[in-house]
Amino acid sequence: MAYRVGVDIGGTFTDFFAFDEETLATHALKVLSRPDEPGAEVLEGVAQLESRFGVAPQSIHYFSHGTTVGVNTVIQRKGVRLCHFTTENFVDVLEVARLRTPDVYNLLSQRPKPLIPKERVVPIAERMRSDGSVDKPVDVQSVEQAVAKARDLGAEAVVVSLINAYRNPAHEHEVAAIVTRLAPDLPVFCSTDVWSIIREYERTITAVIHGYVQPRVSHYLSSLQTALKDAGVPAEPLITKSNGGVMSAELGKTACAQMIMSGTASGVIGASHIARLSGYRDAISFDVGGTSADVAFIADGSAQYGIGEMIGEFPIYIPTVSVTSIGAGGGSIAWLDDLGVLKVGPESAGAVPGPACYAAGGDRPTLTDAFAVLGYVGQTDLGYDAVKLDIEAARAAIDTLATPLQLSTEDAAEAIIKIAVSGMYLEVSKLVSSYGVDPRDNALLAFGGAGPMTACFLAEELNVETVVVPVTPGVLSALGGLIADLKNDFVTTVYADVGPDAVAVIREGFADLRSKGESWLRDEQGYDGPIRFLYSADMRYRGQSFEIEAELDEAAIEKGDVRALEESFHAAHERLYTHADREAPVQMINLRLVTLGDSPKPRFEPAELTDGEAAPAGRIKVHAGGAPQDCAHYRRDELEPGQHFNGPAVVTQSDTTVCVPAGFDGSVDGYGHLILKRRSGE
Repeated sequence: MAYRVGVDIGGTFTDFFAFDEETLATHALKVLSRPDEPGAEVLEGVAQLESRFGVAPQSIHYFSHGTTVGVNTVIQRKGVRLCHFTTENFVDVLEVARLRTPDVYNLLSQRPKPLIPKERVVPIAERMRSDGSVDKPVDVQSVEQAVAKARDLGAEAVVVSLINAYRNPAHEHEVAAIVTRLAPDLPVFCSTDVWSIIREYERTITAVIHGYVQPRVSHYLSSLQTALKDAGVPAEPLITKSNGGVMSAELGKTACAQMIMSGTASGVIGASHIARLSGYRDAISFDVGGTSADVAFIADGSAQYGIGEMIGEFPIYIPTVSVTSIGAGGGSIAWLDDLGVLKVGPESAGAVPGPACYAAGGDRPTLTDAFAVLGYVGQTDLGYDAVKLDIEAARAAIDTLATPLQLSTEDAAEAIIKIAVSGMYLEVSKLVSSYGVDPRDNALLAFGGAGPMTACFLAEELNVETVVVPVTPGVLSALGGLIADLKNDFVTTVYADVGPDAVAVIREGFADLRSKGESWLRDEQGYDGPIRFLYSADMRYRGQSFEIEAELDEAAIEKGDVRALEESFHAAHERLYTHADREAPVQMINLRLVTLGDSPKPRFEPAELTDGEAAPAGRIKVHAGGAPQDCAHYRRDELEPGQHFNGPAVVTQSDTTVCVPAGFDGSVDGYGHLILKRRSGE
């Protein structure tokens, strides 16, 4: 037997999803994450796959892995101490940034402190012109002085980002070579090697984030490789990337910016797959784990991508799956501020000590504790029996808030859920407004350990009619990493007016990107299958300050069909802004190429539907609407395709609990997905 295994490491649980390529059988499990000992959770999971399902380590020939170590490093500001070497007189790039208000809904919001403060930004005497010619050669003495200053400042690594390096990186590489000669123990990162794009801030902040996380990511991936080797797994681990693809773990050590949003992207890829299977191709992906809720849009069954996505407080300009993170997860801690107002998050109990009901030392009230107190959670153990719940511990934790609020334990728990859901509603509302999307036209696709618990409550607030819960929602991110294709993005700046004179430059630019893309797949990833290329360009009308991405036709590029290239931009501009000026001159700023290599995927066949009402496993009491309520309890593995039931109900399974309030009706589709619909008028 040959197995493919996908793993997603979250703040509380590490999820495993495996499938047999011969029988198509699938297996899933969860183990507690080990932030104190990276790789230990992988060893534990591999051991449990063998003991529970007979998946021998030596039979695992494909191993994909999603992680949040990079993004968490930025959010928690626990990266390395960096120095920034830049062109003299341009030392304020990170300070000035884009002069935008971080939160337009908050007049008191302040821009974050840079990851590299001004005192650690060191000028280099050199200057490259915007056409790539040298105005002033690199002054070696200034580099020597910069290295000495970096040493004095306690720098652990250096980011080199020079003006106009996107046109000609020679000066960056020369500076890096001098630094390496003078201080061979000091890692150096060149902005053009990380992501060679026009505009100083965008290129610099992307390189800074890369350098900031690289040592931690590299250490983490090395620990992963060692853990797999020790477990007897022969597969070279693959890492899910921010763009929804995968690459080798070895490459991930030096291409950290490419996998900064690894874990969140995996979830959206898995959700896109479920959206296509379930028939709800337009959906809001709602992934709630122990620390955060990640929200993304799925249009016609495909994830949406963007540039300039936020990593904590900072943007990164490598193409990524568009995801917005909200600081409200199952482990989010409820607390009272100085005025006695109830708040939930963003601090999380994480895996250690975890929510109070996990009985692992946690004593602060969390969102999961609130659901446990209300009776929704507790009928079965959680996390594939990894966690045995202690309801009394949850009640004691909630009481620390109930007493000062002068509420009963149950009412305080219900208040915690309402506060958490209201925060989710606020952030999702901002997101749908920015995209111009009506949430009523989308299903809410809920997954993660806490997503199905909160989804129906959020759907009521958003006026969303349908909630879709996958068969294994708690491990969907692991499935996403498993089905992701080998994928990489390449970019080059041309800065040309679209016309006959630019045809050769455009054609040669894409030819160079294709060569790099093919080399990446064949030589670096060892892929020998068919290759797909996706062509696009950042384009604008002459005189516009910023550009938009337009998809291009390969045949038009090869033929040099200027009209077709211009029309691709006009159409994209019209879709985005509802107008286009087809007589205006067009500029092409960046050429973009996506290189894709398909990976084998599990095949899911729909079962025949058997219409009938589902039989509950029993009746339970939950506290809802300020009063006790009789509620049906269903076991997910006993529900058959075609069966239906009415809320209020609780559906329990090994990796999550699905809360179905009154006013919702549930059914099971042919793939086993739960389809929860709000009753008309409720």
